[in-house]
Amino acid sequence: TLDYDMLRGLLEQVEIGMIEDGTAIGMAIATSAARLEKSEATSRVIILLTDGVNNAGQIDPITAAKAAGALGIKIYAVGVGIPLGDSIFGTRYARNPDGSYQRTKIDEETLTKVAQLSGGEYFRAVDTEALERIYDHIRKLEKSRFEVKEYRRYDELAGRLIWPALLILALQAFLSCTWLRKIP
Repeated sequence: TLDYDMLRGLLEQVEIGMIEDGTAIGMAIATSAARLEKSEATSRVIILLTDGVNNAGQIDPITAAKAAGALGIKIYAVGVGIPLGDSIFGTRYARNPDGSYQRTKIDEETLTKVAQLSGGEYFRAVDTEALERIYDHIRKLEKSRFEVKEYRRYDELAGRLIWPALLILALQAFLSCTWLRKIP
C-alpha cells in the first residue's frame, strides 16, 4: 500500500491479545492469494514474514503455496529471529528485552518449500539490516507499475459558523423593527 497514514492508523489499533495465539501461515497465504487473485498487476507477490511454525489455521502452508503458485502469485518467505544457538531439534533462541532467552522455532524447511512452489525465494533475517537488505532485494526483483487512487475525507466546518450567523442576521432583522433599529 502507499496509504501510509491508513496503515499507521491500523497499526495503532493493534493490541496484544486481540487474536488467539498461534501462527496460521497457510491461512495467511490463502487469504493473501484470494485478495491478489483478481489483481491486474504484472507482478503479484506475497511477502510472508514469520517468526514461527504453522501451528494454527485450517489450511496447510504447502497446499496454500501450491494454490498461490497456480494463480501466478510468488511468495517470498522471510524467517525472522536472532539465532543464538541450535539444539538437537533445531530450536532457535532469541533474547527478550529483559535479557532472558526465548525459544523461537522456525520451520525453515517448510518456508523454503513454500517459496519454491510459488516461484519465490526464502530468506533468513537475523537483524534489522538483514531485513532491510531482503526487502531491497525483493523490491529489485518485483516491479509493477500501478495507478494509485487517493481519497481524502474532509469535514465541513462551515455549518458551525453558518447557524450562528443566521441567528445574528435574524436577530438584526427583528431588532430593526423595534426602537433599537438604529444604534448610534
